[in-house]
Amino acid sequence: MATTRDGIAIGRRGLLLGGAGAAAGLGLGLWPRRGLAAEPVSVAGIYTVPVEQQWVSRLHKAADAARAAGEITYAFSENTTNTDYPRVMREYAEQGVKLIMGEIFGVEQEAREVVLDYPETAFLMGSSFKPDPDYPNLAVFDNYIQDASYLSGIVAGAMTKTGNIGMVGGFPIPEVNRLMHAFMAGVREVKPDATFQVSFIGSWFDPPKAKETAFAMIENGADLLYAERFGVSDAAQEKGVLAIGNVIDTQPDYPETVVASAIWDFAPTLAAALKNVSAGSFKADDYGVYSFMKEGGCSLAPLGTFAGKVPQSAMDLIAQKEAAIKAGDFIVEINDKEPKSS
Repeated sequence: MATTRDGIAIGRRGLLLGGAGAAAGLGLGLWPRRGLAAEPVSVAGIYTVPVEQQWVSRLHKAADAARAAGEITYAFSENTTNTDYPRVMREYAEQGVKLIMGEIFGVEQEAREVVLDYPETAFLMGSSFKPDPDYPNLAVFDNYIQDASYLSGIVAGAMTKTGNIGMVGGFPIPEVNRLMHAFMAGVREVKPDATFQVSFIGSWFDPPKAKETAFAMIENGADLLYAERFGVSDAAQEKGVLAIGNVIDTQPDYPETVVASAIWDFAPTLAAALKNVSAGSFKADDYGVYSFMKEGGCSLAPLGTFAGKVPQSAMDLIAQKEAAIKAGDFIVEINDKEPKSS
């Protein structure tokens, strides 16, 4: 696949290594070369969905910002199937890319086989597993934005009238489960008797299916929806109920529907990886910590059109909890078990 957006050449064949492929012949531990100014690190992203999809969009945005700042060169492949994923990994590695990032949730073992074949390439991959020293050049991450999800739950608890909340997710994997549990915990801070309808659509990108699932929840009494997937906020907007966003701020698209969103910022994660690649110290590690609120990896989006409409008592509680989270005095529980309907 090759695409051009905003005048930037991208795609598997569109990688610009910079300096006539300066990175290609260097071992992982030899960057940058002593006595020379550091050159941009060559980075490639491999994504199984379009870059507009919530989760992937955060990786893409952070990488594109680093490219604009001159820190990296950047190419990416989107809509890469799991069966094709290992081949694309190899293709980028063969080109001499220094850092390959993406998501291997559906191709964990196959990806690790590729990693072993390219020990001089750094791999930073979204994964449900922890780092393994047997794969020393594979670091893992996940969007641990439970802190922001918890705060968005407080907003939801204050805004629901019936206490019946619908939650539509992609798959019941740890990265989704922990956000849902944190959201539910936040709701219960102000609405202890709230009930939840929980459903997973079996896809990371199927807005029509997410929308239909949300419609069924509204029919079953939900007056507020947790939009873990695209399509949920569309249903909420059509039926006149409220929604809480996830990973990205969708309020500009749904100004009368999306009250708040838990935002993921991948920039701290990418910055840490680039620092280690440049220092020659990249290794098997868990970069999930850089998604925590105290690391700047997540936040509660501005309320926008809903500013002043959320009860002040809830806003005061949010401010109190946010300060405690950043200070390390309050820890939002990380619960990776599949959530169930009430």
